[in-house]
Amino acid sequence: MRIAFLSDIHGNFTALQAVLTDMETQSVDQVVCLGDVATLGPQPLEVLNTLRELKCICIKGNHDAATLDPEGAERYDIASHLIPDLHWCKDRLSADDIQFIDSFKSLHEINLPHDNRILAFHGSPLSYTDIILSTTPDEQLEVYLKGQEANILVGGHSHIQMVRRYDSKLILNSGSVGNAFKFAYSPGKSVDLLPWAEYMIIEQSGKLLDIDARRVYFDTDELIRKVKESHLPCSPWWLKQYAK
Repeated sequence: MRIAFLSDIHGNFTALQAVLTDMETQSVDQVVCLGDVATLGPQPLEVLNTLRELKCICIKGNHDAATLDPEGAERYDIASHLIPDLHWCKDRLSADDIQFIDSFKSLHEINLPHDNRILAFHGSPLSYTDIILSTTPDEQLEVYLKGQEANILVGGHSHIQMVRRYDSKLILNSGSVGNAFKFAYSPGKSVDLLPWAEYMIIEQSGKLLDIDARRVYFDTDELIRKVKESHLPCSPWWLKQYAK
């Protein structure tokens, strides 16, 4: 079985298209989206429609929750200066779009052969606002993972791909499709993006478990064209990221 994990698309349909084109060559059996699908990017509707067409499992991220409640952004660990962008996104959604986002799950389990069990989430098994990095202390991981029987844990939220072993568990991050970060986010510091989309494929073949952290370059000129057409409040930030 080959399972693709996508996360943090953030309305970047150009990047999502590049990932899906690559995925078509990978004989994927199942797709799981780990959340934060629509906000901040110029094409939230195209992203949502594509996820519906994929019929994939969708996990709710903090931005998905904030899409339904823009004024409560800070409750979801989202800076207040992004509230206009949350409203911009929500104002374009239909009732069906909102219902679709509201249907996203908190967690999803997948059982594999040889007693392997995957647990998918956004931030941590406890909360979509938690963040797990390669530098997260073991003591904090113990809190996040307490009582979890799954031995393969897959999340998003950090926008940084990761493969980490803790005790007998593999802790993975599929990275970000739409906003791959150069460095881990730190309050007060600027965020710099990379010119590629990230996702991950997990394959169980017999007794072999394979983790494939994939990087797919996308057309940044096309993305910038869509940003300029959108009049998105955070357009200047996008233009700065990919200025030539």
